[in-house]
Amino acid sequence: MRALYLTHPQVRLDAAVPVPLWGLSQEGRARAQAFADRGAVPEGAYIFSSRETKALELAEILAGAAGTPVLPDHLMGENDRSATGFLPPALFEDAAERFFARPHDSIEGWERAIDAQERIVEAVANALESVPAGTPAILCGHGAVGTLLKCHVMGRPIARSEDQRRMADPGGGNCFVFDLARGLAETDWLAMEAIAADWFDRAVLPAGSK
Repeated sequence: MRALYLTHPQVRLDAAVPVPLWGLSQEGRARAQAFADRGAVPEGAYIFSSRETKALELAEILAGAAGTPVLPDHLMGENDRSATGFLPPALFEDAAERFFARPHDSIEGWERAIDAQERIVEAVANALESVPAGTPAILCGHGAVGTLLKCHVMGRPIARSEDQRRMADPGGGNCFVFDLARGLAETDWLAMEAIAADWFDRAVLPAGSK
């Protein structure tokens, strides 16, 4: 079954607020709305989401375009970083590098990458089992677990080089089209603005491709 994994775009960073409760920034919300407005959300699509606020806010915008409810699942959440909470950018980048480079180790008490990968793959598989044949599905989530999912689908080792920020928009709001059951990814990370609006109906090429 063809599905779209979409990460939340830009968020409002606030060191005083737990990271899972961060919401979309004005820029992030505008990007999400533009994605929905250009017809990239098929009518009747199943919209799954992490329970984190930023992902839910993205999912609610898409569900409004699809005319369907949001289907949240806490198992689709980002890798658990509660041991450290908010980290300044330089410290976060250092920890993230180690997270991907040492997937079998817990970095600063974070959930191990190998465990987060197993969790997101299982959660996505369970979600897609509930989708009727021929119905589009969009999963709204996060960059790290999205990268772990993509690595699994593509049969690639876990690596930071596979991260959305290295391949597409560094602010998030990136996606890839995949078929989990077939172990096939039709795209690598693409900015949400670059995915073809009719991604569900044809072989996917970035916007502007022939």
